[in-house]
Amino acid sequence: QSIHNGSRRCQGPFVALNCAALPEQILESELFGYVSGAFTGASHKGKAGLFEVAHGGTLFLDEIGELTTMTQGKLLRVLQEKQVMRLGSDRVTPIDVRIIAATNRPLKRLVNEKKFRADLYYRLNVLQLRLYPLRERNEDLISLALFFLQKHAAKMNRKLKFTPKALKELTRHNWPGNIRELENIIERCSVMAEGDRITRDL
Repeated sequence: QSIHNGSRRCQGPFVALNCAALPEQILESELFGYVSGAFTGASHKGKAGLFEVAHGGTLFLDEIGELTTMTQGKLLRVLQEKQVMRLGSDRVTPIDVRIIAATNRPLKRLVNEKKFRADLYYRLNVLQLRLYPLRERNEDLISLALFFLQKHAAKMNRKLKFTPKALKELTRHNWPGNIRELENIIERCSVMAEGDRITRDL
């Protein structure tokens, strides 16, 4: 979202979708939209897809490595032609959307294993940003821990701080769950702290 906010598209919509969260048919209807009667349970009014909703802005596709081969092909066609066709329709709608995609899967290896389309991979891979795991950037860990502590302490109308030993203990952990794990632990400590200090024992 920071990329969107810092771009010329910042006045346009920012739309996000977790590709791993929905079954294939629902995912396609969310992405491309549908017309009335396109499938059982479809709204009689039809529905615009996220490509249409994001027109003039940015569409963030999280967990893109989870897309099926069929959906990958449909996505590639939209990216190449810069137009989208709703499910059940024969009319196309021009779109102007920036795509940002994210995955924790090794897409290049999946391409070699024929599990991810090479043409889609190279279409998406214009600029690649690697986000290093938390265990490889201890310099960010303390700042994040202090931010999350302030956030969760404020929810409970408390003023909390870490002891130096507690902060040192945080830097020793491997953080396999990355930032989500860090925030969950800080929230737990905020709840369990008896005084105004979070100690190593928590």
